[in-house]
Amino acid sequence: MSLLSPELWGPELWGIVTLSLQVALVGMLAALPFAVAMGYVLARKRFWGWHIVNGLVHLPLVMPPVITGYLLLVLFGRQGVIGGALYDVFGITLAFRWTGAALAAGIMAFPLMVRAIRLGIEAVDPGLEAAAATLGARPVRVFCTVTLPLVLPSLIAAAILGFAKALGEFGATITFVAAIPGETQTIPSAIYAMLQVPDQETGITVLVVLSIVFAFGALIVSEWLAMRVVKGQGR
Repeated sequence: MSLLSPELWGPELWGIVTLSLQVALVGMLAALPFAVAMGYVLARKRFWGWHIVNGLVHLPLVMPPVITGYLLLVLFGRQGVIGGALYDVFGITLAFRWTGAALAAGIMAFPLMVRAIRLGIEAVDPGLEAAAATLGARPVRVFCTVTLPLVLPSLIAAAILGFAKALGEFGATITFVAAIPGETQTIPSAIYAMLQVPDQETGITVLVVLSIVFAFGALIVSEWLAMRVVKGQGR
């Protein structure tokens, strides 16, 4: 099949690409608030079990993604502890749905986002936060008006990094939600499925190139936004 073939650039291809972007964006946005909170806790608090919490946060980075997907299936499946409650109370099903793919992608991106945000917060002078506190500002206001603006470049980097990681997620996603065409088949799972069928090199090439373009584009946007923020803070 030619790269210019209308058959190749049909609804099926664009459905895969659109679903992948949707899953990555929703997964990143869902994980971001929790990543900010956890990054702040790890950067500013020291407590018994800090290393355990830090290890658990980063565990998905070193654990086989298939195991993460299996644990998600156990917890969020229809018969799972959390998944069963969600279905019984709200009628929500995550397993084998695109929302489940977003959950898996967000969890796999979470450790990278936490690390970027934590490093950004650790670089902020605690004296600035203490000064704001002495003027009567509550902790939430200190965070929103002092800490958050100073770590905005790190926050942007974390969001873009999380989006790129979620876009390329495969192991946990395919274990938790499979690769159902039109429902949970993202770019990585579509490439894997095409590899099992002869004469699919053209389709694979297109998806690989699109993945590289999206990932590279995300990095460029991240750098551009970070530079804009830094210039704005310097005025």
